[in-house]
Amino acid sequence: MRENRHIMKRFLPLRALVVLAISLVALAVPSIVRAACSNPDAQSCSTSYQVNETFFGSGGDLQNCSFAYCAKTSVGDLGVGNSKGTLYQAQAGFNTDRTPYLEFNVTGSSADLGVLSVGSTATANTSFSVKTYLAGGYVLTTESDPPASTGVNAHTFNNLASPTASSPGTEQFGINLVANTSPTTFGASPVQVPDSSFSFGTFASGYGTANQYKYNKGDTIAQSTKSTGQTNFTVSYIFNISNVTPSGQYTFHQTLVATSTY
Repeated sequence: MRENRHIMKRFLPLRALVVLAISLVALAVPSIVRAACSNPDAQSCSTSYQVNETFFGSGGDLQNCSFAYCAKTSVGDLGVGNSKGTLYQAQAGFNTDRTPYLEFNVTGSSADLGVLSVGSTATANTSFSVKTYLAGGYVLTTESDPPASTGVNAHTFNNLASPTASSPGTEQFGINLVANTSPTTFGASPVQVPDSSFSFGTFASGYGTANQYKYNKGDTIAQSTKSTGQTNFTVSYIFNISNVTPSGQYTFHQTLVATSTY
């Protein structure tokens, strides 16, 4: 039986709003940014209300200014971080900021998977980080078609619609966001920065089981249910071909979209 061989190239992107041409394209849908208050004595305001930030403790100062400079000081801060109920949340600490934001960074470089073989699985990794402030959390979706070739033998890889183990000799494309030991040791589970008391991002359902891979365009692959510090994610990819997968050069242009939720 004749074995088909395939060349696949991946080009991974540099930033958030992501171009995975694997290309990794990172797209961030930012939080709502509110205009500064017209009342200089208020830290937050609308047409009807205003809020002056207050603190309990000693030594802190929200507006410590001279003629030319201003600073915030935090000596004596008794508590920092996020507190959240079912309807409201608060950020504690002298150096809080009233401006919501979403930050999404993609890291990685180009990778050439070379010639694929029916008898073995090709693997790859890329990574990204997400954090959001003064939001209800975020969702991160993948908005790309599976790897494909063009030309006379144009073909799109068979994507794994549900979590499935790698099976060399069966055409498969899938991802997960955890550390794996099969088909090889690769990938990593989400890392909270600086730790889990400040950051809460996690993988979405279907993308968090070791050695099980899935890919559906439009799926949410990572998320947080509240404002969160930075979470570092690693995406693990598997590529398997069969004896009837058409020969050709395959590319994967992946677009990841991060969106704040409220």
